[in-house]
Amino acid sequence: MNYDEYRSAVDTLNAWARAYYTDDRPIASDEEYDELYSQAEKFEEQNPELALSYSPTRRIGGAISEGFSKLAHGAQMWSMEDIFDDADLLAWLARGEKSGAQFYVEPKFDGASLNLTYEGGVLISAATRGDGLIGEDVTQNARAIKSVPLQIPYAGRIEIRGETLIAKSDFDALNDERAANGESLFSNPRNAAAGSLRQLDSAIVAKRKLKFIPWGVGEHSLSFALHSQIMEFVRSLGFLRDEFCRICKSASEIRAAYEALHSMRASKDLMLDGMVIRVNELSKCAQMGYTVKFPRFMVAYKFPAVEKVTRLREINLQVGRTGAVTPVAVVYSVNIDGANVSNATLHNFDEIARLGLMKNDFVGIIRSGDVIPKITSVYKQRRDGTQSEISRPDRCPVCGEKLLDEGALIKCQNLDCKARVIGSLIYFCSKKCMNIEGLSDATITQLFESGKISKIGDIYALGAQDLADLEGFADKKISNLLGAINASKNAPLERFIASLGIEHIGEVAARKIAAAFGQDWLDASEDEILRLEGFGEAMARSLAEFCKINREKILNLSEIIAPRAPQMQTVKSAFTDRSVVITGTLSRPRDEFKAKLLAMGAKVQGSVSAKTDFVLAGAEAGSKLQKARSLGVRVIDESEFEALASLATLGANPPGKSEPEALAGSSK
Repeated sequence: MNYDEYRSAVDTLNAWARAYYTDDRPIASDEEYDELYSQAEKFEEQNPELALSYSPTRRIGGAISEGFSKLAHGAQMWSMEDIFDDADLLAWLARGEKSGAQFYVEPKFDGASLNLTYEGGVLISAATRGDGLIGEDVTQNARAIKSVPLQIPYAGRIEIRGETLIAKSDFDALNDERAANGESLFSNPRNAAAGSLRQLDSAIVAKRKLKFIPWGVGEHSLSFALHSQIMEFVRSLGFLRDEFCRICKSASEIRAAYEALHSMRASKDLMLDGMVIRVNELSKCAQMGYTVKFPRFMVAYKFPAVEKVTRLREINLQVGRTGAVTPVAVVYSVNIDGANVSNATLHNFDEIARLGLMKNDFVGIIRSGDVIPKITSVYKQRRDGTQSEISRPDRCPVCGEKLLDEGALIKCQNLDCKARVIGSLIYFCSKKCMNIEGLSDATITQLFESGKISKIGDIYALGAQDLADLEGFADKKISNLLGAINASKNAPLERFIASLGIEHIGEVAARKIAAAFGQDWLDASEDEILRLEGFGEAMARSLAEFCKINREKILNLSEIIAPRAPQMQTVKSAFTDRSVVITGTLSRPRDEFKAKLLAMGAKVQGSVSAKTDFVLAGAEAGSKLQKARSLGVRVIDESEFEALASLATLGANPPGKSEPEALAGSSK
């Protein structure tokens, strides 16, 4: 076999594999495939430098990885908002600018998200979702999934996103095999898929029969107007497809599709937990944008959770890092959708009163959103005289101090309460915050109990002598822990902000705060914070008050850690120090225009006022455009925006105008 014959063999093998694994229409026998595969494999052994990266022989790696490196996504991977009933659906449809929109609906498969990147038609990388911006590099494992094409007939760069799954039938066979080998069983197909995707040995991944079903794209340069067109194109590249995909134009059509899909749930060989609804017109999606956590143009309409009946054993009280005392139901263990549940949330004591719950009651329990176990009903008719009342606590179960009872919220106000302090320390060191490896919940508790740490700053004052007398702390563990603590210094500012545990401010919000204000974030006013995209009044007030009350503590901690702010080079332009509002449908996502404006020193705001300097208006601009005209605010279109931006790029002034005049343009 020469090189041309080898290339042809690889193309043929990939076509045969697609017909077998994706299209379910084999066009070659196993014997034919194996023979040609053997010939290609032999050529690669003799000519390793000529081996193609998309050869089917590359599906199973020869080496076992020592771990997974990090891989940034080209475009952010977002979570989805969940809705659970008709009222939620109607409320979601009423929000935003969805009037007259059409909606693309498809199954929401229950697996592990995967982001595949292709360039020049070849799979170059694959990553888990991670935090939405950075995931784990699982490229070698993705190559072992038969329904992931190693080569696609598209030359551009594109991220194709979807769900990694194990079919129910394959899951049962996998557990049968594990049982026969004396291995522990997987609890459900979703956990099996997620665990398989993170195997360090890709040969094991190949045996697990994972499937990949696409549901969207990330970074791309496609020019389609509809999401449905994008998905048809993606599936034409050689990916699996589920035939249940519909276009709906009303709430009643969406509801009918939901009922039809729900009726198929049990018969589907792939686990699904709901239906995805998204606005089909991409221009509308760009116009609607995102909240801090979710896209405004799509939602997951979840199926009703499976309810099981069990019995309440007792109520445990948990004290969180904010001091909130939460009742947790301890129930006799019951299996729900493959997960053994022995604890369930009760939210607060008002919920206990509403349910009329007593100890030893028979209760209905679900996993709300297939994640959080929750008591939904009490079977009072089955009471047998063994039940007893559940009393509201008046003392903290941890420190014994009197509790503040505000009805729904019961709170320990003792700032020195062990539970509050330990909770704050654990949160600060957690993976999504400062990510100090080695400071596990148990280690932090041990350090606190032994008096080594009592506040966050104490972590950075620890020395080898402080740890040497603790049980389980050998020299290597001490060295590794102190190294990890030191490595957490100079962490990104957004991680530092998130780690402080400010109410309503999570990692996504912290990232926006850091990007908008940099090292001046402590001085941001409530009004300035409120202008950030996706920020509401509760978030702005919480952040502003937290900074005011804890300013000195934060400054002291900042001196120790020296968090680094995002670097942004501002180019002087017509937009420098000017307030700009973006409205209407533009040729590119609003976030791109916003990023460009911020890089030129603009203040991008969400609403028009007399203090607004520019309104960048696209097609179908509505009330913001009308208000701008009524106030005499300068309105510019996309071409004017680019012209003004180019002045900054070129650094030139129009003839006859001074720099201030050239940058300011026409007056209001």
